[in-house]
Amino acid sequence: MNHTNKCTAKFFSLYACTALMLLLTVCKTGSGFSYSKFHISLTADTLPLVATKNKARLADTTKVPGGDTSVVPKTDTFNFKIAKGALDVAVDYHADDSMVMSVPGKNIILYGKKSTVNYDNNNLEAPHIEYNQSTNLVKAHLTKDSMGKVVSYVNFNQADMKTQSDSITFDMKTGKGITKGTYTVQGEMYVYAEKIKRVNQSVFYARHGRFTTCNLDTPHFAFVSDKIKFINKKMAFTGPVHPEFEGVPVPIILPFGIYPLTQGRHSGLIMPSFTANDQMGLALEGLGYYKILSDNWDVILRGTLYSYGGWTASLAPRYMKRYRYSGNIGLDVQRFKTNFKGDPDFSSSQTFNFRWTHSMDTKSRPGVTFTANVNAGSTKFNEQVPNNPRLNFQNQLNSSINYAKVWKDRPYNVSIGANHSQNSVTRNIEVKLPDVVFNLNTIYPFRKKESAGTPKWYENLGIALNTNAKSLTSFYDADTTLGSIPDQIRENLQWGATHNVPITLSLPQLGPVQIAPSVSYSERWFQQKSRYSWNGLLNKFDTTVTKGFYTAREMSFGLSASTRIFGMFTFNKGRVKQIRHEVRPYLSISYRPDMNGKYFYTVQNDVSGRTGRYTVFDRSVYGAYGEGRFGGMSFGIDNNVSMKVKDKKDTAAALKKVNLLDGLSITSSYNFLRDSFKLEPINVSARSNLFEKINITASALFDPYQTDSIGDRIDKLVWKKRPLSLGRMMSAQVSLQASFKGGGKSAADNQQDQQMRDPDNYNNTGMPLDEYQQELAYISNNPGEFVDFSIPWDISFGYSFRYNKVRNFNFLGFSNTINQDVNWNSSANLSPKWKIGVNGFYNITEKELGTISMYLSREMHCWQMAINISPVGRYKFFNLTISPKSGLLRDIKVNRTRYFVDQ
Repeated sequence: MNHTNKCTAKFFSLYACTALMLLLTVCKTGSGFSYSKFHISLTADTLPLVATKNKARLADTTKVPGGDTSVVPKTDTFNFKIAKGALDVAVDYHADDSMVMSVPGKNIILYGKKSTVNYDNNNLEAPHIEYNQSTNLVKAHLTKDSMGKVVSYVNFNQADMKTQSDSITFDMKTGKGITKGTYTVQGEMYVYAEKIKRVNQSVFYARHGRFTTCNLDTPHFAFVSDKIKFINKKMAFTGPVHPEFEGVPVPIILPFGIYPLTQGRHSGLIMPSFTANDQMGLALEGLGYYKILSDNWDVILRGTLYSYGGWTASLAPRYMKRYRYSGNIGLDVQRFKTNFKGDPDFSSSQTFNFRWTHSMDTKSRPGVTFTANVNAGSTKFNEQVPNNPRLNFQNQLNSSINYAKVWKDRPYNVSIGANHSQNSVTRNIEVKLPDVVFNLNTIYPFRKKESAGTPKWYENLGIALNTNAKSLTSFYDADTTLGSIPDQIRENLQWGATHNVPITLSLPQLGPVQIAPSVSYSERWFQQKSRYSWNGLLNKFDTTVTKGFYTAREMSFGLSASTRIFGMFTFNKGRVKQIRHEVRPYLSISYRPDMNGKYFYTVQNDVSGRTGRYTVFDRSVYGAYGEGRFGGMSFGIDNNVSMKVKDKKDTAAALKKVNLLDGLSITSSYNFLRDSFKLEPINVSARSNLFEKINITASALFDPYQTDSIGDRIDKLVWKKRPLSLGRMMSAQVSLQASFKGGGKSAADNQQDQQMRDPDNYNNTGMPLDEYQQELAYISNNPGEFVDFSIPWDISFGYSFRYNKVRNFNFLGFSNTINQDVNWNSSANLSPKWKIGVNGFYNITEKELGTISMYLSREMHCWQMAINISPVGRYKFFNLTISPKSGLLRDIKVNRTRYFVDQ
């Protein structure tokens, strides 16, 4: 019966009744067609009424006559005999255009661009679908228009597998089928085969197939094999396989192929790359193995072999327990032989580096945190890491381990830490262990537990306690003249503690002025006293150290006042509508008695008889308090200038706030009790972020007193000679950072790109901590492979200026030292497919060009080409890489790398 035929209502109804009877007969024999599905399409004019009557009649048989509860009701049931080969669930189908049904042949044909058949988790969409009930086979094929253009393909989805084919034959009962001209996707892999045979939901075989990571119908490259077996999202196996580019076969044939398709982590080899180094020879770099030890542990083992006999090895285990903790451990060993044995420049060295990071989920143990970030090793390790100029010039290693505990509903907390710092230039290693901090938060002893109304002024009196105790030692790892390392550790061991008790009182605001009195008590514990003396015979300092337990104390009393003053300028014309100036002055008076003058003494400094003041607590852990009384005032003023402008394009939009000056502050203090030099140096600082593009920070220190002919200060203010001057500039710093780009990328995208290229976000040795950090390291070291062609150009640069006035060695006058340097990072599109970038550093003071790196990238759709070059500096290298973009085929690449080191 064809729905498009025009028949009389009487004939149609008669035919429909006949079809309905046949359908009921089929359903009773166990046909897979769903009655509820079928009648909607064919017999909507009669079937609902019959179904309603039948349901009503069945419902009447369950009623008990007269409401007699002794009578047990009986429910009518139907007994069906399931036909052999019947389907388990109903078939849902839809025809976009029309449907042809052959009752005797038990056959249905669906027509329409998006006709569908749904059975269990199988979904078929095609322009022509034929279903045969006797065989449970579904057949579908594509259709073409009169011009030979394909109208619609056959799309079939089963579980996790989706295919697009020219034709399909599918057994709905067994789940097996054969497709022709089929495309499917397995993870990142695009697969095409002339014929595919599916044996179950997870395994299928392909005949005359190709697979690639290129998503074009005619891919730029592919691997071709006559026989392929796929285990869905697990593995792929092939017989003899060869690559082809642009449809041209390459005469490189492998006897078989095994391709992992597993999503997530799985054990396997890490492919190496071939490099060359003038000092170490040819290298097989990065060969390794990744092993999953358990659900919570895995490990990466990597190594590099050099033709001159050097090698490196890395062991990097990782661990993680969900919602509890995670961490990484890394151990690197380098053994290098530079040049040939017997060569005058031949040398060998062995270095190591150990890393450990650990973090815990704060929700696993509320109130408790434990973190670790350890980076320690040989002082020459960073210097010898190839192809990493930033790490080669990094001469500082730091470590920290910290445990902290906060008690719930208690005002106190404690933290225990250990720290390590190591300088690879001086070869000095300093260790702090332990470092204990105990804090008692501010408590208000005069407050009632249950207060009502406004508290009294004395109830706002608060007291707190901050205690810090630590021990430290240091040693040189290669200086035998100072003794062995254990002897140095024992000799240099020091400890100390400091306690601070701040007492505060928060008073109500007096009009626009906020008043805050304060009292502070501080105490320090020392392990030793040291006293200097001038040795006239040898013309040098002699130091005497006395071990013991010593204390020093200090108290101060103060009263501060602060306020805020606003000024506003409004404009009726132009885009600028308002300019606001905010002034924040503050003034505080304080008194500090001289409780530590007894610990200071005067000693001759040089042969000329000059003297200096020193304290017996020099070289201590926390340092000594200052001598003398202080009774004076501290003052300062800070300024902020901003404006509101109207949007250029949208005049109805809200006014936009633009900061012109984030801060301009001037601070100093005056000691009334000092007999001379009562005014302290003046600090000036400024900061601004102009147009959210240019960030400027500046600071300077001015001495308000004059000097004599040899540069010593005299108790005369400079304003007597120069009334418009702030004083003698002793130091100044200016830093400028700016970034500009073309295109329309959002600020959030720029921040993400900057984060990805920030080398502080990953472990600099290149050995992976986790998959994300490993990717960040690869991106930073190979920027040419990860460029954004949507940005036509971009440039960011930084400028730094530093000025210092330094006393000459002969104490006669001062010398001015100026240091300037600039760094930049830029890129530009040469064409829609070519991009060039340059990064560099230049020391203006020394007129010396630092590290320069350049890259050139070529966009090739599914492939990429990148050239990375560092032609200037002690460490030079170049790298040429041509590889697929897909991470699955990253190891299939053409790579040429050379390193050069200036001795």
